[in-house]
Parts: sequence; structure tokens; C-alpha cells
Amino acid sequence: MAISAPQTPAKTGSPKGIHRAWIILGILAVAQIVGQSISMAAGIMVAPLNDADGGFSWNMGLIGAGLATYYIFGALASPITGMLGDRYGARPLMFACGLLYAGSMILIGTVTHFWQFLLYFGVMLSVTQSLAMVPLLASVNGWFKQRLGLATGLLWASGGIGAAAVAPAVASLLNAVGWQQTFSYIGLAGGGTLVLLSFFYRSKPADAKTTPFGARADDPPEIVRGKDMDRLRLKVFNEAMRNTRAFWNLPTIHGLGCAGHGIVLIYSIPLAIDQGVSLQAASFILALISVFSIVGRFIAPILAERMGAKPVMMTALFVQGLTVLVLFWAQDAYAFYLFAALFGLGFGGEMSAYLVVNRQYFGTGPLATLYGFEMMGAFSGHAIATVLGGLAIFVTGSFNPALVLSMFFSFAGVMVIYSMEPSKQVLIPDWEEALPSEARTTPEIAEQAVRAALMEQLDSD
Repeated sequence: MAISAPQTPAKTGSPKGIHRAWIILGILAVAQIVGQSISMAAGIMVAPLNDADGGFSWNMGLIGAGLATYYIFGALASPITGMLGDRYGARPLMFACGLLYAGSMILIGTVTHFWQFLLYFGVMLSVTQSLAMVPLLASVNGWFKQRLGLATGLLWASGGIGAAAVAPAVASLLNAVGWQQTFSYIGLAGGGTLVLLSFFYRSKPADAKTTPFGARADDPPEIVRGKDMDRLRLKVFNEAMRNTRAFWNLPTIHGLGCAGHGIVLIYSIPLAIDQGVSLQAASFILALISVFSIVGRFIAPILAERMGAKPVMMTALFVQGLTVLVLFWAQDAYAFYLFAALFGLGFGGEMSAYLVVNRQYFGTGPLATLYGFEMMGAFSGHAIATVLGGLAIFVTGSFNPALVLSMFFSFAGVMVIYSMEPSKQVLIPDWEEALPSEARTTPEIAEQAVRAALMEQLDSD
């Protein structure tokens, strides 16, 4: 491949006071509050869509198929949005995410037929979720050379706060202003926020003329390369990752974990209503799951960074599966609230350590593509769980088979994690050896780039 664009060093000055990385983290946190609210709202939608006296009266099997469409298209979109994040950066995708979020939510408010629900919720909103969850989340990796576990924990915890607030808020709005205005209000507020934040966001430190948090003075300067060279590096790095078992196991684990908690997030509210709990009271099940998940979301990445990701992820998935037992005997609101608190701890820890384990296995290379495949696994798990869970409930007339499926998926994930390689060392430390020397990141190459840039500047002067 011909590489025409020369390499130049990025400026390394950091802002005074608070490091720019923490400001970027705050922007991403708000984006996650908006983005992660989508999946939590799905459980609230089931009851109005199923209500025989409401405007839809759809059966549980039909609703399950509609929700599964959302997860299927999310699975298809995630690798694509991950690749777009690695190639173009997260900033333009945040802007697109805001527009899609506003448009999708407003259109969902106008739904009168099932095909409209499939298009607006199943297709458009799933792409929105993929944009929010893949390139935006993965971009935090480049901003933190140190404290990635803390940054990831804060990021996922913020998503839990948003999800905790959205579930009862959507239920209250549905009761107060109806279906159309509820989704219009949420869409305009959330989409407008993302569009506004995109003007202040930067995809990587070099775009803001600074260095990652934790960079040392003696670190080689970041090299800004031409597009051809960046594409070559991305291609070689992805080929090296694909030759490891971890690349294929991590999406599988995410799929099994999401299948395990996906059944609970979608069908716990209908189960509570079936036991005589009101919609308003049942909405707090998801709120409590989200609140208690904040603990797991925050602690799991920090522990994973210090102890290694394998034991942390195994423990979280085991807790997620074991606590489902409470639902077999839950009959009143307080029993469901107890379940929500216990389940939330494992649920939060299961989902939040992937950015840390990605770095432990694959270093600091371009990781949005890998995270896209992991999210493909996650969406696929949700789709399978939603279809099988809804089908099991529809055929048997009981929620118990769906709960058994939830536990099976979680415990299967534990076994796959157990079979993984240790996360104490990078699996592909020598991936740059497949690159031509001018495309590698070494102190020598960095020095040459600095000298070349200085010579160009002297010549221009």
C-alpha cells in the first residue's frame, strides 16, 4: 500500500487545571444517560402495548417480536458503527446520534400500526443505541492512559443514573400526557442535548492539542498520520486481534450476559403486573435495578483494572444468574424490589468491564471495532432472549420458563469466561511488526517525525 501522507507529531500541551480528559468524560456521561435510557424504556413500553383496553392490544408474542427486531438491527449495526468510530472518530457520530434519537423518539409517538413500530423502534432507534453505546463509549480508551477503570466506572455509573430516572419518568409521563407527547418530549430533550454536546466534544486528545490523562513527560509524542497509514494500522491491528480466542469469546460472553438480564429487563414488569402490582409501582423495579446497578457499574471496572477482568466478570455474571431465583416466589411489590436490589449488583458489574478487559488483552490500539463486535454479541443476546422469553410465556402461560432461560444464559457466560486466557498480559504485543517501519509507533519513529516537522517549519520560515 502506498502511504503518501507524512507523519507529524501531535502537540502535547495539556490544559491548565482540570485535565481535558475529565471534561470529555463528563460529556460522554451525559451521552450515556441519554443513550442507555433507550433500552430501559423498552420494559415500560410492554404494558401499554399489551393493554387490552389501550390503543394497541398487541399480544406478548407480537411485542416480543417487535422488541427483538430492535436488538437484531442493533447487532447488525454495532460492528459498522465501531468501524466508523475507528475511522472517523466519535465526534461526528455523536452529532448523528442526537439527530437520530430525536427523530426516532418523535416518530415512535406517532405509532398506530405494528410495521411502524418495527421501523421506528426496531430499526431507527436501534441504530441510535448502537451509535451511543459503541463509538462513544470506546472513545474513552484514548483519553485515559491511566485510571481507565475509574473513568469507565464513572461512565457506566452515569448511564445507570439515567436509566434509573427514565423508567419511572416514562411511566409518569404516559399516565399524565399519553403516548405521543411522552416520546416527543423525551426525544427533543435527549436529541437536542446530544447535538449540543457534539460541538464541545473531541474524539481524541490530538484533536484538542493535548495528551491523554496519565501521559508522562518522557512519553514519545503522539504521531498524527495520514489517512492511508491509519487505515493500514487499523487493518493490521484487527487482523492480529482476530487471530486470538479472546476476540471471539468476548462477544459470546457479552451475548450470554445480555440474554440473561435481557429477559428480566423486558418481562419483570409484566410479571409483577400479573401478580397484581400496578404499572406505576412496577416501574420502580427497573428503577431499583438501575440504582443498584450503579454500584456494580462503578466498582467492576476499577476492580478489573487492579485484579484482572476474569474473576470480576465471572462473579458479576454468577450473581446476576443466582438472584433470578427470587422471582419464582415474588408476589408483592416489596419482593420484586428486593429482587431488583440484588439483581442490579450483578447486572451492573456484568456489562461495565469490557473496555478494561479489551485494553488488558489488546493494549492501546484502535478498539472501537472490537467493542462493536462485543455489542453485536450483546444485542444478539437480547434478541434471542426477547424472542425465546416471549415465546415461552406465550406458549406456557407462565413466566417461569423464561426465568429458567435467564439463569441458564448467565451461568453459561460464567463457564465461557472461565475458559478464557489470563488477562495479565497483552495477547498481541508484537502486532506492529507486520507494519512497515514508517507506520510503527516507536520512540525512534516519533523522534524522526518530530525532526521532520521541525525541519518543515524551519523551511517554511
